[in-house]
Amino acid sequence: MRADRLVSLVLLLRQRGRLTADTLAGELEVSTRTVLRDIEALSAAGVPVYAERGRHGGFALLPGFRTELTGLNHDEALALLTAGSGRGEQVFGLGSALASAMRKVVDALPESASDAAQRFLVEPETDLLSRRLVTEQVPGTTMIEVRRAVLAGHKLRIHYAATGQAPRWRTVDPIGLVTVRDRAYLLATRSGADRTYRLSRVLAAEELPEPAQRPDRVDLDRAWRERSARFLADGHIAVLVRVNPARREDLLSTAVAVRAEEPDADGWLRLEVTFQDLWHAEWALWQLGMDAEALTPQSLRASLRNRAAAIVTRYEPEGGRPAAPRHGS
Repeated sequence: MRADRLVSLVLLLRQRGRLTADTLAGELEVSTRTVLRDIEALSAAGVPVYAERGRHGGFALLPGFRTELTGLNHDEALALLTAGSGRGEQVFGLGSALASAMRKVVDALPESASDAAQRFLVEPETDLLSRRLVTEQVPGTTMIEVRRAVLAGHKLRIHYAATGQAPRWRTVDPIGLVTVRDRAYLLATRSGADRTYRLSRVLAAEELPEPAQRPDRVDLDRAWRERSARFLADGHIAVLVRVNPARREDLLSTAVAVRAEEPDADGWLRLEVTFQDLWHAEWALWQLGMDAEALTPQSLRASLRNRAAAIVTRYEPEGGRPAAPRHGS
């Protein structure tokens, strides 16, 4: 682990020039004291790293220093493969490994290719219409145990907090990991029955030595589609809705799941979301007032129309004539 960190430290200094100890600590996810110890170790090993004092000081390498340090370790290679397949390197606990791997890849590229890569930005934290949802956090130690069990094919013991229930321990056979719109899920079986667990609700996990009861190969795309279809058929209701971008997060905070999202012609967003039932959907959209419009199903539009009509009737002035405005209004 320390050897990988030393390599990453050298590559950071090679690619970005002078950096402070605090910046290096943040990039490597260690303490400043650890960075200072690593700098001393590199100097002792003959790496020409030096310190510059002053307001704009920091650590740097002598110009022209170069050595071959670009071999990938297991987690770095896994992170690159995960990122390439779009399956969520961050939520699977591989974010730091991916950053380290990318530093090695960049270091191995010709300088022209490295410069060109700086001209592209993928998935920034903010967009022009609204703030992105915060990725659900999973403790690193928990994620490591879950990931190890999935990759090794071992049984997994998890302390899981299901909605509306007290947390309890369960032993499952892990199938794979899926991330959908910044939420991560563990697909597993328990006593032979399919189970899907939201990783943010896994409070603790322990990889067991016993082999998991699962097929040698799995089609995660197909498994996820099948489980999603069963989920929607189990009393849930799918709703197509238009929403003001400023209220996007308010909508998503009440929905059970998001199945699709795209911009509409007038600058609003068109989303396909899932609610627990018709009453839940009606309640959630009523909170958004004129900032949302349910397009389907028709039963939901009728419910919202009836509720709005009831409100109008209740506040209708006596005699059916509009109420006179108050003085000063």
